[in-house]
Amino acid sequence: MKSAVIVFPGINRERDMMLALESTTGVKPVAVWHTETELPKVDLVVVPGGFSYGDYLRCGAIAARSPIMADVKAKALKGLKVLGVCNGFQIITEAGLLPGALVRNASLHFVCREVKLRIENNTTWFTNRMAKGAVVSCPIAHGEGNYVCDTETLKRLESENRVVFRYAEGTNPNGAMNDIAGIMNEAGNVIGMMPHPENMIEPIHGKTDCRPLFEGLLAA
Repeated sequence: MKSAVIVFPGINRERDMMLALESTTGVKPVAVWHTETELPKVDLVVVPGGFSYGDYLRCGAIAARSPIMADVKAKALKGLKVLGVCNGFQIITEAGLLPGALVRNASLHFVCREVKLRIENNTTWFTNRMAKGAVVSCPIAHGEGNYVCDTETLKRLESENRVVFRYAEGTNPNGAMNDIAGIMNEAGNVIGMMPHPENMIEPIHGKTDCRPLFEGLLAA
């Protein structure tokens, strides 16, 4: 499985993500700088976490308009799998690949800790190795992870089983609507999530709860 990880100024989780992909799929990902205009031929594109452009203006708003994102969006509309994590979730949402928006945490504070994540949909290309309803530990680190959308969009996400991850056991760290931690697009090829599964896959991380997510990429 060939993958690419997009790198923007201020992004700081690209190495974590590349290591996670390589250790679980056996293939080293390609790093793609944001000024490139065309993606290499890959099966998956990941937009990682961090603080692209220092989170100025709105989180992800500047990065979403980088040259490479035009090709990411074009290929995603043709079925390319795209995963956005944390700042990556913000970026692909700002790019219009997912509905809604990520706004300031309800507490107005940056939150960095471990949460409980429930698998709401285990039929996706990223969750197929997980049991529906399973609750796993996963780290977070964000100041703008509060997912919001209009009433009609929320109704569609829930009725179409497009909520992929939800904060569980009262661990919602940001006030996101319906405890939403991750969603997918209508076609099912684009997934965005706020928690960082790449940081809980090795024994050195303390737990390996999220490793099946990356192993699911090969199964898909």
